[in-house]
Amino acid sequence: MPSKKLLIPSLLDDHFPLLRHAFASRYWQPVLLTEDRGLADLGLRYVHSEMCYPAILVAGQILAALGSGRYDPAACGVLIGQAGDECRGSCFIRIMRRVLDRAGYPEVTLVSLNVRGIERGAALPVSPAMVGRALAAAVWGDTLAILRNQFRPVEAVPGAAEALWREWTDRLAPDLARVPSRRRILERCREMTASFQTLETVSRPVEDVAVVGEVYTKNCRLGNWDLMALLASEGYRVRVGGLTWQALYYMDSHSLKGPWLHRLFYRAVRRYTAAVQEEMLAILRAADIPTLPPLPRLKRQAAGLAPLRVTVADGWLIAAEAVGWADAGCRKILCVQPFACLPGHVFGKGQYPSLQRALPHVRLVSVDYDASTGEGTVLSRIRMLLDDDLR
Repeated sequence: MPSKKLLIPSLLDDHFPLLRHAFASRYWQPVLLTEDRGLADLGLRYVHSEMCYPAILVAGQILAALGSGRYDPAACGVLIGQAGDECRGSCFIRIMRRVLDRAGYPEVTLVSLNVRGIERGAALPVSPAMVGRALAAAVWGDTLAILRNQFRPVEAVPGAAEALWREWTDRLAPDLARVPSRRRILERCREMTASFQTLETVSRPVEDVAVVGEVYTKNCRLGNWDLMALLASEGYRVRVGGLTWQALYYMDSHSLKGPWLHRLFYRAVRRYTAAVQEEMLAILRAADIPTLPPLPRLKRQAAGLAPLRVTVADGWLIAAEAVGWADAGCRKILCVQPFACLPGHVFGKGQYPSLQRALPHVRLVSVDYDASTGEGTVLSRIRMLLDDDLR
């Protein structure tokens, strides 16, 4: 049976170019979607405006790809991630089925990526090999993003850090044809770190800005209107937590839920991932590159400041990352979320007032992204943070 194209919406800019290789099989050829124009308008033709902004953009990107003529709808599927918790995105696969049917693509297969045993009829089988490749992709994606963000504000040749990031992304792809060993994962982290340290730099004053918030909005330029490029163009060094922190948070919180076999699986993978993350961060710290602490230490550090019993959506991770960046000396923190994310409003924004009181030396500013929000509104909120001299 010939393999089909597996269309993957862009969710994590720094990780999906590598992570997509984890989903390759004899049944599926993963293809990362790159459409980026008019997505909200297209999505709103089929998805209600009260749905969360990421869902609207994802629907628009899928429809734009299918409408481009590059893919045979009968020979492709679409990968939809499902967290399996209180996030409305967990139900999005069913909404997307109706969207595709109404748009004239009933033959397109929808494939669910989840580890909670939901949508069993459409679930992408999660094998140990897939988990191993995904872990390597997450660690390498975090390493590359941290290195690029560290050197971009001081690069002597504009675009050099981004070019090196792309070079390494291409070089690492063949490694993900199989499951990289722990030794190989860390060996590549050392090579990447040494490679970035050879970039020619200039001495200039650079101020740090940390970005925390909902996972899609924080990590996808479509969801945050190219926020990272904006901050870099203003001469700021961006500090942002990576996929390994998000994955470990998910495993930490969800290891308490579900059948006992699920809980054992989460705990085993969590222990291994936490150990690899700690070794990765030790490599970066040895090169004098600041990062968040490993997630277990970050959680202990946030005790009393973050509501550690809140595990809905991004839950306590938002506050914990803010605390971690504040302890690392970052005084400006931008909190980004999609406007119509109900758990985000309750469990995300609900943390900010008490967090600001607990961190009086830090300024936190929240920004909502939505199809109905004007660019001026968002930029004014960002400028509010950047122009604050914190005296």
